[in-house]
Amino acid sequence: MASALTPAIYGRLRDKTTPYNWTLDQSIQTGVDNPGHPFIKTVGMVAGDEESYEVFADLFDPVIKERHNGYDPRTMKHPTDLDSSKITSGMFDERYVLSSRVRTGRSIRGLSLPPACSRSERREVERVVVQALAGLKGDLAGRYYSLGDMTEHEQQRLIDEHFLFDKPVSPLLTAAGMARDWPDARGIWHNNEKNFLVWINEEDHTRVISMEKGGNMKRVFERFCRGLKEVERLIMERGWEFMWNERLGYILTCPSNLGTGLRAGVHIRLPNLGKVKTSVAELRPDGEPKAKKCLRFEELRGRAQRSEFSRQDPRFSKILENLRLQKRGTGGVDTAAVGDTFDISNLDRLGKSEVELVQLVVDGVNYLIECEKRLERGQDIRIPPPLPQFKK
Repeated sequence: MASALTPAIYGRLRDKTTPYNWTLDQSIQTGVDNPGHPFIKTVGMVAGDEESYEVFADLFDPVIKERHNGYDPRTMKHPTDLDSSKITSGMFDERYVLSSRVRTGRSIRGLSLPPACSRSERREVERVVVQALAGLKGDLAGRYYSLGDMTEHEQQRLIDEHFLFDKPVSPLLTAAGMARDWPDARGIWHNNEKNFLVWINEEDHTRVISMEKGGNMKRVFERFCRGLKEVERLIMERGWEFMWNERLGYILTCPSNLGTGLRAGVHIRLPNLGKVKTSVAELRPDGEPKAKKCLRFEELRGRAQRSEFSRQDPRFSKILENLRLQKRGTGGVDTAAVGDTFDISNLDRLGKSEVELVQLVVDGVNYLIECEKRLERGQDIRIPPPLPQFKK
């Protein structure tokens, strides 16, 4: 936000309001309160309603273009494709992939987004979505748990099972108003098999999640597409619809999630690619590293008495970058990897369809597995060429 916001743009937009009385100052408050770091950029702004992206387009558009790798909302159109039959090679080697997951967000048109919604609007989101979910049948049928009504034991059990979101504590979220009236009108719905979930009134009106243990990403995506289409049908039957337009795709609170809002990911073990053993010979006699890029100094000092230490293969990050993938710790965003297990997912959201993004993850994860197998055999690996960002 800070790199795009000029005095001229601020002067032009500061007195404007959306039909729901959301202002530019409210949109950028989280970025003002949390300026971040030159090398670790966050988006720094949120939408209060669907109209925010139009009324404040002079600021949102350049932020979107920078965040989404050159996607220009003024000249480009976003594709949507939920045909899971198009996915190929979607079964991973389960010696490496521990679990598979696909999630997205959806917003109910005509109601303010979580940073701006009133208590009554938030409760209306809950009512509309819960009534629609009650119509799911077969393997999608399930139950809703309201955070305000569940016992502490039920809440902790769902958190421990990685099903439930907790109260926002990140300054980025609290400064944007995400934690107001907590836990009013928040909750989780899951099917009886616990592999299809809907979060209600977290960062977005809804988060829709399909997941399961193992490496069958094709099955996870099939259930995701089928469930998402059915939820939309049931919501439309009740006279509501999701926020969407052809330039930005599905509208969500944070510009980083526009388009598909989709994150397809796996938890994957990569003991060789993720960590490469390095001898203590890379330390100078005084215990300092010969090359700063190996590890932070304090970490190296602590390991100087050992016969060897570990660092991450520098090719790992470059492979991910070229394949348009990102890695996280298994605890989620902003967490470090535990041991040799990583959370690998798509980097992009906007400008590519759901099918394209899931196939990108499938192809990329299979490439990582092949690299791991080659390293196990003592063979070299290569960094693939960068993928093209958008179709011509």
